[in-house]
Amino acid sequence: MGRSRSMVMLFMLLICIARPIASIDDKCAACKAVSVELEAALTNEKPKNHLDMRHRLDSRGQREGKVIDYKVSELRVVELLDGLCERMKDYTLDKADSSKFKWIKVEDWESAVLSIEKQEAKAHAKDMSTFCGRLLEETEDELAEKIKSGTVSVGGVEDILCHDLSKHCGPVKYEDLNESNLSVDVSIDNAEL
Repeated sequence: MGRSRSMVMLFMLLICIARPIASIDDKCAACKAVSVELEAALTNEKPKNHLDMRHRLDSRGQREGKVIDYKVSELRVVELLDGLCERMKDYTLDKADSSKFKWIKVEDWESAVLSIEKQEAKAHAKDMSTFCGRLLEETEDELAEKIKSGTVSVGGVEDILCHDLSKHCGPVKYEDLNESNLSVDVSIDNAEL
């Protein structure tokens, strides 16, 4: 009796652990949604003054310390990433067509018209927030360095976060191609005729 209860408890524990891992099926699409939100934060970023860290006075009464450019400061990184995963709770899965789902941002949960039930949509939103937390935990140091070095900029967040750092998105897939990046060679070699 005790052994079977232990097995049931172990089974329940495994289910609880496996749920968050398997909750996001398309990690590439979820990563792209996170990158959209980070890019929005970069776009809405207001210019800031340099950080004056000269608070001490030396023996001659002169201020000691450094003046740090805000663009390369740790404060900028914290302000950009702070609350990012909380904002991901506004994202949920919605049916794009009969067989595909896509991540969408829900502005107002009360008046939202979704193809899935709101309870399920809110569960997806929680999964997205959890995914974002894991993604930032895995890539935080490298992402912070790239933000401070100026490598991360509007228009390039997805490539850096989803392709370079997290590797959730591989090379461009055929289904991702559109007319702007599709080229086909239709030339005919006369030697083959």
